[in-house]
Amino acid sequence: MIWPCVAAALGCIVFAKVSAQTTPAVTHDDQVAPAPVAAGGTMASASANQGPTYLRDVQPIFMGNCSRCHNQQSRFVYNWLDYKTAYADRWEIRRRVWDSWKGTYYKEAMPVANSPESLALSEQDRLTIRDWVNAGGLRGVPPPPGGPKTKTERIALGRRLFTSICAACHQPTGQGLPNMFPPLAGSDYLNADKNRAIKIVVFGRQGEVVVNGMKFNNSMPSFPLTDQDIANVLTYVYNSFGNSGFGVTPEEVSSLRSQPPAPSATPAPKSVFE
Repeated sequence: MIWPCVAAALGCIVFAKVSAQTTPAVTHDDQVAPAPVAAGGTMASASANQGPTYLRDVQPIFMGNCSRCHNQQSRFVYNWLDYKTAYADRWEIRRRVWDSWKGTYYKEAMPVANSPESLALSEQDRLTIRDWVNAGGLRGVPPPPGGPKTKTERIALGRRLFTSICAACHQPTGQGLPNMFPPLAGSDYLNADKNRAIKIVVFGRQGEVVVNGMKFNNSMPSFPLTDQDIANVLTYVYNSFGNSGFGVTPEEVSSLRSQPPAPSATPAPKSVFE
């Protein structure tokens, strides 16, 4: 009876050692340490594909909640709409978005407390960013564009984009913010020239603009949106807030993307990584 017990004990010891060698390391906040990262931010472990990726999950959050400061026109802060820049700054992003918000990092949380972006950023959004960083900052691929969309479908999809990206500045009602961001509701500037509106969303805009008799002098970044995305969000805006009811198609966006921006608009500079 002694030898079977000894053999069983030795088997348990060997199993424990093997398990310890194969169990992932755990960080101080009980999160599994990221797998090794290959050049360009790709994961060495195929299992990481199950986690958040930049193009599918994180970039839309940045566009909706961080782009007022972190965009292509920024001079003093990093452009988080660019993958390589966000990847290089990913640990500081995690500290500011998650650790500071939880009170475990001494620098100010981002977005700035009580700002429209901070109030709109959900805990799930913050968790997604944290998990993306912990998993190694995978770039991923954008969601598939899908087939042609009817005007009704573009309006429905555009409403989601507007809520997540545009509403922080232009407000959910489309009324904008006085002296800061022009209104989209009943906008004479928007309804006067559909092609100009498309170019502004494609290229971004800087400088003074007069909308409904009021002057605004601010900048709008160029968002990394597809032709279909731009068609969706503009179709929604044109069919909401008392506007003209125009429809915008991806083909119109594609055609205008190949043209230079309007003389009155100063395009956002291209990322140094493009």
